[in-house]
Amino acid sequence: MSEKPKKFKPRHFTDPAEALAAIREIYDHNVGYLQRKYGEFAHGELKENRVSAHYPQIRITAHNANRADTRLSFGFVPKPGVYSTTLTAPDIFDHYYMEMMRLLILNHGEPVEIGLSDTPIPIHFALGEDYYPEKELEPERISTVPDIFDVPLLDFMDDSVANGSFVSPPGVSQPLALFSAPRVDLSLMRLKHYCGSSAGHFQNFVIFTNYQFYIDEFIKICRDIMSPTDNPDLKAERSQYSAFVEPGNRVTINRNTGNSADDEEGVVMRRQPQMPAYHLKRPDGTGITMINIGVGPSNAKTITDHVAVLRPHAWLMLGHCAGLRNSQGLGDYVLAHGYLRQDNVMYHDLHPSIPIPALSEIQLALEKAVSMVTGYQGYDLKKIMRTGTVATIDDRNWELRPPKHQTQRFSQSRAIALDMESGTIAANGFRFRVPYGTLLCVSDKPLHGQLKLPGMADAFYRERVEQHLQIGLLAMALLRDIGPDRLHSRKLRSFNEVAFL
Repeated sequence: MSEKPKKFKPRHFTDPAEALAAIREIYDHNVGYLQRKYGEFAHGELKENRVSAHYPQIRITAHNANRADTRLSFGFVPKPGVYSTTLTAPDIFDHYYMEMMRLLILNHGEPVEIGLSDTPIPIHFALGEDYYPEKELEPERISTVPDIFDVPLLDFMDDSVANGSFVSPPGVSQPLALFSAPRVDLSLMRLKHYCGSSAGHFQNFVIFTNYQFYIDEFIKICRDIMSPTDNPDLKAERSQYSAFVEPGNRVTINRNTGNSADDEEGVVMRRQPQMPAYHLKRPDGTGITMINIGVGPSNAKTITDHVAVLRPHAWLMLGHCAGLRNSQGLGDYVLAHGYLRQDNVMYHDLHPSIPIPALSEIQLALEKAVSMVTGYQGYDLKKIMRTGTVATIDDRNWELRPPKHQTQRFSQSRAIALDMESGTIAANGFRFRVPYGTLLCVSDKPLHGQLKLPGMADAFYRERVEQHLQIGLLAMALLRDIGPDRLHSRKLRSFNEVAFL
């Protein structure tokens, strides 16, 4: 007799912890069932002709559109009706799911319903990020996998909800979240692929950079934090962080916290991942992840498409730019308050005509951090930092265009700096409701005869990278103190917004 996965009847909960336990039960059972059946398939022992198991689902029927706290921009549905979403990876999203369910129950006075969805779990996602069928199966066996198991289908993975283009058919529940479970699972797998570390290590505050120099300095800082010290003040400061994680899931435990666990060597990587990520972890997930995204808007969109499913509280771009004003000097900072978007990778998802607003909480934190690190205050900040529009383009050799084409739009937009990533990162933050900001450092001035050449660039990197990174880390600490309730502002939410953050 063929084995079938356990049937789960829908259950209603007013306690988020009990609801989370039900989500775990359904997810763990169904993923375990698929893994077990795949093992039988790989060894030629499978008896079933078709194997399928489904994601858990949360549903709420709201009879009112009330809110217990009207200051929050999330945690409620916009109007009475039925709302639902599929769920995955409760080991990663446990705190997130708990808080979203708590707010739904609080705001609408209704229980949440946890049960099985109609969406099958693709076998690739059930097997996890470390499994590759090619290692165990012959090509002819691999070709039969879709005949027996569910495989990833793009029908369940589009970003129409986030893009504001989703139209729910009549009689079907409205979405509760921006992303379906298969879309989230795809990104969790892609993060491991691109960044070299498991999604569970990523923290809620993310810094993107376009130079390895910043990563080298971040590694140095993180290793110092992990090192034991007898200085009580320094020990207390370092103890807020629990571990440092490098590509290959190499984990260094902070010895200042009293944690006696062994470091994890992880996997020795034969080559660096495309966009390596490093994680300075805090027990509550509010540490800092730093990613070297390399050069160009395509990389910037690719990685932010996937980091977004983790629902971070903020992401920042720290990198270098071309200064466009004669009054700027090499090493000056640029705080972006607007973007001229000529990256050409976001056109179909968020048209360049749509403005990307500056977020006051981010702007103030970055400005305060610059002041605290450099010692300049008030009006004197203008000596080293300009606030204005950043132009983001997709052509690194823009200087080779005819002069008229180089400068006309830059001048019309009043741009003060140019790079290849910032506008894309900010636009995807706006698109995915993730608070964003940009602080760049002028590394060359091509319009004024100061080109980025090897000798000059090396000297600049030595002088400015450490200070720039310290500013970014301090800004993240200031944002953490503000808290997610204030960071996720209404400016990022649309008219009929989903309830989940």
